[in-house]
Amino acid sequence: MNIVLIEPEIPNNTGNIGRLALATGCTLHLVKPFGFEITDKRLKRAGLDYWEHLEKIYYEDTDSFFEINADKKMLFFSSHGSQYYYNASFDHNSFLVFGKESSGLSNEILKKFENHIYKIPLYSNHIRSLNLANAVAITVYEGLRQIRNG
Repeated sequence: MNIVLIEPEIPNNTGNIGRLALATGCTLHLVKPFGFEITDKRLKRAGLDYWEHLEKIYYEDTDSFFEINADKKMLFFSSHGSQYYYNASFDHNSFLVFGKESSGLSNEILKKFENHIYKIPLYSNHIRSLNLANAVAITVYEGLRQIRNG
C-alpha cells in the first residue's frame, strides 16, 4: 500500500510514519510544502536509522501528486468523513491519503473526493481528532488485515 502525507508539519510524526511504512512494506509519499526540513534531527530520531531504507517519493505540491497518481485508487482519511475506515475497501495498491496535522485535508480535496473520505470513530466529545501517526497506523493495519483475509 501507499501512505500519503499532504503537507506534513511535525517531523516526529513523519518520522514515526516512515518507520511504520518500512515495517509494513508501504511506500511513503510526501507532498510539499513541509513544516520542517527533511534533515531535521527530530525526523531522523523518530525514523531512527531506518529512514535510508524506506521507499519514499517526494512531490513539489498537491497538484503534482494528483497529476502523477490520477489513475490510482485513493482513500482519504479525515474527521470530516461520513464513512468509517473499516468500511473502506483496501487493496495492495491503495493510496491512503492524510492531511496536515493542524487542519487536515483541504476543503478542495474534501469536496472533490467526498465519496472516498473515511473517518476513525472517536468516542469522546473532548477531542477533535487523533494524532496523525496513530491515525495512519490504525488505517494501515486495517488495510493489511483486509488484504490478508481477503
